[in-house]
Amino acid sequence: MKIKNPVPKLAFLLAITASSLAHAQSNASQQTLYTRSLAATCANCHGTDGRAVQGSAVISLAGMDRSYLATQLKAFKSGARPATVMHQISKGYSDAQIETLADYFAAQKK
Repeated sequence: MKIKNPVPKLAFLLAITASSLAHAQSNASQQTLYTRSLAATCANCHGTDGRAVQGSAVISLAGMDRSYLATQLKAFKSGARPATVMHQISKGYSDAQIETLADYFAAQKK
């Protein structure tokens, strides 16, 4: 009776699993990089990760309610909320990008 060697099959399955995990991790890191690059566009006024400098007239975005933030960005974009520069900046974002920004800043600690 001949016994088959399970090592090649196991090695193949491990390679496929590792490849799938690496691909998933790559996609996650690409999304993270994309989100952080969007958030970086807000840093000039609202501070790194949405934490404005203390005493600044500009509000901090970190920890803000995500739905409130998304609503306000969309109001700037449509012109429903008056602004000095936010209406110009927000027009550059798609609704999906606004949702991404709202999720990101809501998740940041104050």
